[in-house]
Amino acid sequence: MISMNDPAVGMLPFDGIGLYEQPKTRFIFKMPRVVPDQKAKFESDELFRRLSRESEVRFTGYRDRPTEERQIRFQNGCREGHTEVAFVATGTNMQLVFTPSTNGYHIPGNRDCDFEKEHGKVHIRSHFIMNGVCVRWRGWIDLERLDGVGCLEFDEEKAMVEDAMLRDQIERYNQRLREFEEKQRAYRGQPQDHDLEYAY
Repeated sequence: MISMNDPAVGMLPFDGIGLYEQPKTRFIFKMPRVVPDQKAKFESDELFRRLSRESEVRFTGYRDRPTEERQIRFQNGCREGHTEVAFVATGTNMQLVFTPSTNGYHIPGNRDCDFEKEHGKVHIRSHFIMNGVCVRWRGWIDLERLDGVGCLEFDEEKAMVEDAMLRDQIERYNQRLREFEEKQRAYRGQPQDHDLEYAY
């Protein structure tokens, strides 16, 4: 009969190679954040064309609350660096995130949320990626009525940064594909062919 106190039975066998084996490289592609030609998409896409015209916008948060409470919550959200707006004509809702004011006071270098520019209004700018295109929401909202005017603009600076990141990502993927092909050829002993490479 085998006893559980027997050290040979109660312990797992030591397998140094299995426990400390190097992880196998995974071949995973991440979805790119932006499309290759952002400006062309911004200019040709129907949604972007409609949203790039200045049109009426409304604060959409806390619709079930009284007007006074909605006004306070809107101003607090702006001071924290976020708000929800909708383009009235299209019904497109957006959650805007921007650089908040510090302690409720306007910072001279901060142009993303400005309560001082015009009395009774807050001017907001928010940068984000929408449908693979770097855009900037620009507009103002009346602090009492909670409506105003806004539009989307193509964000040239952020687009250049994201485009450089996209090119770098594609180059890394192509390098990994070449390395993978070389390993496959070495394993199989087949002639070279580069049909897997991605083009920008």
